[in-house]
Amino acid sequence: MMETNNVFVFKTSVNGNEEVNRLRPDLNRLINRFGEWNFDLEDCDRILRVEVREVEAPAIRNLMLLKGYECEELPG
Repeated sequence: MMETNNVFVFKTSVNGNEEVNRLRPDLNRLINRFGEWNFDLEDCDRILRVEVREVEAPAIRNLMLLKGYECEELPG
């Protein structure tokens, strides 16, 4: 049986591709082995969408806060 990925959607304060590039190594380290992530900076909420196994929302949120960004999980 295949494990299903969790999908988390966060409202963030990330403002542009330079900031995404700064976050990339840390997000890759946390998530890439288990899933994938992307930002939708066109959205007014600067959405971070994460599809992942074995990583929970608080770990993602804590990483973003540690890096100085607001990050709030949106209800699925």
